[in-house]
Amino acid sequence: MSLNRKLISYGFTDLEKSRRFLDAPELRGLDDDDLFAGLAVSANPDMALQSFVRLLAVDRAAVGAAFSDADSRGPLFRLLGATEALGEFLMRHPEHLDVVSTRPATPPVVAPEDLRAELLRSVDADPAGANPVAGVVGADAYCRLRVAYRRLLTDLAVRDLGHCAPVDYLPVVARELADLAAAALEASLAVARAELGEVYGRDVVARVRLAVIAMGKCGARELNYISDVDVVYVVEGDGLDETTLTRIGTGLASGMSRGVYSPGQEPALWEVDANLRPEGKDGQLVRTLQSHVSYYERWARSWEFQALLKARAAAGDPDLGRRYEEAIAPLVWASSQREGFVDGVRAMRRRVTDNIARDEAARQLKLGPGGLRDVEFTVQLLQLVHGRLDESLRVRDTVSAIGALSAAGYVGRSDALDLDDAYRYLRVLEHRIQLMQMRRTHLMPEDDTALRALARSSEGCRVTVRPSAQSLHDKWQSTRRLVKRLHESIFYRPLLNNAATLQPEDVQLTAEAAQARLAALGYQDPRGAMRHIEALTGGLRRRALLQRQLLPILLGWFADGVDPDAGLLGFRRLSESLGESHWYLGMLRDSNAAAERLCAVLSSSRFITDLLEVSPESTQWLGADAELVPETFEAQWHEIRSKMSRHPEPEEAIRLIRLIRRRELLRIAIADSSNLLSQAEVGEALSDADRAAVLGALHVAEKQVFAGEDQLTDVVVMTMGRQGGREITYGSDADVIYVHRPRPGADEPAAQKQAEAIVARLVALLTQPCKPAVLAERVLEMDAALRPEGKQGPMVRSIASYREYYRRWSLVWEAQALLRARPLAGDDGLAAEFLEVIDPVRYPRELAETDVREIRRIKARVEAERLPRGADPSRHLKLGRGALSDVEWLVQLLQLQHAHAVPALRVQSTLAALDVIEAEGLVPAEDVAILRGSWTLATRIRGANVIWSGRGSDLLPSSRRDLEAVARWCGYGPDSGSHLEEDYLRMTRRSRGIFERHFYGY
Repeated sequence: MSLNRKLISYGFTDLEKSRRFLDAPELRGLDDDDLFAGLAVSANPDMALQSFVRLLAVDRAAVGAAFSDADSRGPLFRLLGATEALGEFLMRHPEHLDVVSTRPATPPVVAPEDLRAELLRSVDADPAGANPVAGVVGADAYCRLRVAYRRLLTDLAVRDLGHCAPVDYLPVVARELADLAAAALEASLAVARAELGEVYGRDVVARVRLAVIAMGKCGARELNYISDVDVVYVVEGDGLDETTLTRIGTGLASGMSRGVYSPGQEPALWEVDANLRPEGKDGQLVRTLQSHVSYYERWARSWEFQALLKARAAAGDPDLGRRYEEAIAPLVWASSQREGFVDGVRAMRRRVTDNIARDEAARQLKLGPGGLRDVEFTVQLLQLVHGRLDESLRVRDTVSAIGALSAAGYVGRSDALDLDDAYRYLRVLEHRIQLMQMRRTHLMPEDDTALRALARSSEGCRVTVRPSAQSLHDKWQSTRRLVKRLHESIFYRPLLNNAATLQPEDVQLTAEAAQARLAALGYQDPRGAMRHIEALTGGLRRRALLQRQLLPILLGWFADGVDPDAGLLGFRRLSESLGESHWYLGMLRDSNAAAERLCAVLSSSRFITDLLEVSPESTQWLGADAELVPETFEAQWHEIRSKMSRHPEPEEAIRLIRLIRRRELLRIAIADSSNLLSQAEVGEALSDADRAAVLGALHVAEKQVFAGEDQLTDVVVMTMGRQGGREITYGSDADVIYVHRPRPGADEPAAQKQAEAIVARLVALLTQPCKPAVLAERVLEMDAALRPEGKQGPMVRSIASYREYYRRWSLVWEAQALLRARPLAGDDGLAAEFLEVIDPVRYPRELAETDVREIRRIKARVEAERLPRGADPSRHLKLGRGALSDVEWLVQLLQLQHAHAVPALRVQSTLAALDVIEAEGLVPAEDVAILRGSWTLATRIRGANVIWSGRGSDLLPSSRRDLEAVARWCGYGPDSGSHLEEDYLRMTRRSRGIFERHFYGY
């Protein structure tokens, strides 16, 4: 066999480089068969060969002795083929090569006290002392400590890599790594005591007791090979004032960190991270026990108690550490009852996932979907929820916690076994990746060579066939999918088992435990939620069986919404309405997107839920985006005409027209919730639905009136305000004026009376209750307050009367109102004639200075008089500072001043007018951008208020829950209500400044 083929068969990839190393003079005199036998067991033979040659160059005698011993050869090459960093440690300190010597068949478990003693002796400290003091200080002490640590670490790595089942050995490795880190902290603290003793005196320093509380994986004794060690410091002292105590305690903590992490001849070990202390980076580095307890009792957030779940006295004064554990434990296990617990835990999880770099998400072992953090988060939340009453769950490490949850009946046996296997496997992969360079990483390698080496090192010493990179990738992906499935199964399926037929392996929670779990997931009424679950899953009918399968997923999606209880109740009502409908059950089963959309709207929108409950067949739209495209005005009008032809009775016809409008509002709202429409498209679609309904109602009204008399006049409905600009939101009314034109030869008073009858009938048809009722309808209110002479003027006027009025008596505010006038329904010729009448009024050749002053006076009066009493001007979406009214009045003033000369300004839409204002340079582009943003956000919030609560409101919500719901509808992420509030207040404040500068001139 040629050398190249031999190298390939042994797993080498860089053949040219490996051949050069095989020719190295350092290998002369070594048996080739023994060499290749050693390389055969290494995960990465290329790296093992290179490190072996470099070791020989450093100390041929020591390396040769290990090589010649058949029992040491395998451990040596496994080590060199799995970790370049520890290979370099042996090159720096070949005297420690004896760690690869003969091992017993079963790897030993090293006791924590033995590790502590060895590292303390490395700095000449007495292990028997409760607070030992080192005999050496400075760089020499740091170097001796780090070398001793790495010797012990290498010893552990040799045992780990040589184990036949790494997943079984994982808990031992993780515990020993944590104990080794604690021993390093203890030895480094001994050095710090000695160093501070030279400054303050040994007797004074001896009176200061410092306890080092390990958090995170170190606290749980499940540490990685390389990881930040999270700590919290507790200090106390006898007869010392607080300033001196704090100064010395801080010096001890800082000195301890310096011993393990400062630059030096021997590289640093790992960073000591104290950011989990009270108040984080802004808090004191050290605190007394009472200060800690006071903080956690009064100020701590929910995520801090989740972090304290792992807290353990790891180094320093053992009695003080024990007292800290005893004081904190009751607070940790009662934390699930604290207000905001659910939101805090969710926020912590989201902060983790939000910080994942987009290009790393697919490679994340720890933070990505189905990664280690999902397992840890699931287990910790269950511990906090159920550990309040069940002390058997009060364990720190994840593997033990999974076992405890299963033994106590909170997790099914098969789920617990799967979760335990998945967690151990992911941790082994994490360990092997970190071992390579001893760097803190959780990313799967991308290179095939590295993947093959990882596959080999993670399988154990008994594997003789080298696994492929693809096989590793497939196994990892299947594990991720399993973890994601288990999260849903473990959290929610036991809730269903309370109401379903139990299998032997199923978990049945007590009523109290089930309700506690629901409460922890965000359900405000756990008892009511359990009743809904029982109703949905009870019985043996097909619907119940399917919902029993789906609810574990759906309950999680409901919990992601703002109001999970409303979501679950709405789902129950929908399911009861639709019964055994094959399309409904099929959609839930086959379309994840449709089911998730349904859960999102049910738990976040009272408006949509109410409409779905009365028209449950609309649920099928959720399964296809094409069904959510709003119907055009032409399509709606065609359908309305068809309905009217088949249902000539006015009561039947108007009911069908209003049902069509209700249907379209629901379609638009669901499309909006699915991010299928822009804000402008929402306004246009809602306007089209209103226009079609008004036009249909006008035809019905005219038919009724003309049934008993000849037609004497033509009528047109002109819309104004936001309806005229096609910029309405859900539940907006319609600002209108009514115009009629008597037919030739008709008696004008009779024509006026007929027009009034048509308008009165039109309004009644649109607003009065139907029989049967149109349930959950947002009635379209017709507001004619903008007509000439306001509420004192006639409801409808002839075109001649309008012409004369606008010629002789119209005021500037009426010209301003006409800027957004647009035909809504009625005679097209009359509409065109009316526009000819009003165009000279609304687009004057010149706006007099007296008119400008009058507009400013009216605006100031509106601000002073129309704002509701007690309303905060900064939060009013319509009349508040920098809100809708400010932007619209400024735009309309500019239109009155410039639209005659700039025809492009003759538009009804505020946003379209702003575009022209920017293009013409009437207002600087940066100011226009702020005005546009303020107007758009205020409009979006107004619509969100209706969507969330089912009721209209012109105020930015102040309630935390309402603000959160509105923020989500406005496109913000979870827990972003305060961000929306800050954005709105900042944007409208800037908008107000721009308004005052351009409107009032200051």
